[in-house]
Amino acid sequence: MFAPPPDQCSVVAEGLRKTYGDKHALDGLDLAVPRGTVFGLLGPNGAGKTTAVRALSTLVRLDSGRATVGGYDVRRDPRAVRRRIGLTGQHAAVDEIITARQNLEMFGRLFHLGAAHARRRASELLDQFGLSEAADKQPQGFSGGMRRRLDLASSMILAPEVLFLDEPTTGLDPRGRSEVWDAVRGLTRQGTTVVLTTHYLDEADKLSDRIAVIDQGRNVTEDTPAGLKRAIGGDRIEVVAAEARDLPVVTAAVARVAMQGAEPETDAAELRVHAPVSAGVPALTEVARGLQDEGVMVADIGLRRPTLDEVFLALTGSRTQPPAAAQDMDRTQHAEVTA
Repeated sequence: MFAPPPDQCSVVAEGLRKTYGDKHALDGLDLAVPRGTVFGLLGPNGAGKTTAVRALSTLVRLDSGRATVGGYDVRRDPRAVRRRIGLTGQHAAVDEIITARQNLEMFGRLFHLGAAHARRRASELLDQFGLSEAADKQPQGFSGGMRRRLDLASSMILAPEVLFLDEPTTGLDPRGRSEVWDAVRGLTRQGTTVVLTTHYLDEADKLSDRIAVIDQGRNVTEDTPAGLKRAIGGDRIEVVAAEARDLPVVTAAVARVAMQGAEPETDAAELRVHAPVSAGVPALTEVARGLQDEGVMVADIGLRRPTLDEVFLALTGSRTQPPAAAQDMDRTQHAEVTA
């Protein structure tokens, strides 16, 4: 697994363990998050993603293991860690009645900034997150994306070295998600390290520099999004026949270019034939030319690469719903905080 030098990382975790009763929420988790990057945590429900974020942000006591955030140990010096992090949970934590500017000024005062400093910082963040025109309006009239951006801004009051985002775009429409993505990219350009958990695999694909896939509290694998896709196979050729009677001819054409030992897969309902290939463009050209020579018309033909969805299912299986035990652990976590 990729392991950058600790002095180049904002977050380092070694052998993290957390147990609720006889259930292991974290079971030896290791992480190394390079400074100034977006690091995605992916896994099925109950895999330990939220527990990891809570532990690294000092909201949950670890049973064992060691973790540093911003160079400070989360168990020995939690106050120093808290001064260097921001945390945005799954639901926006803004006051709907007061204005956006007042929200940020209030957070500034809660972080012990003086009144003048809080006002200046609020103005800076409103501009940074594209909220200046709505600064004196109440969030209750904001779109989901605007409310989420305001929530992100509030977590950046002290310009944290590390920002933890736990499912930041849950429930947002595509426009809202895009607005949040732009805000996250802006933060990393300014040097903030972002640790992101998400169920939207396209979100992880677009935002993350590296992704760790975890399951049952343990590391499954870690790589760049492109590296994860390569790990489960290269290009696949895909042909959609125009008519059902042409499926045998299409299947034969695809079989001739398929990777050695691979058989084409056919979806008769969708008239779709696909197979892995080792030489993408030449294989595509050969199939297209062969079908043309046969006089076969196709509805679609092309090359595609594995998606993160396919990577996720290949690595973690079909476990997509949280078992009852995992739900019980989530409820227990809400009651446990550090002193």
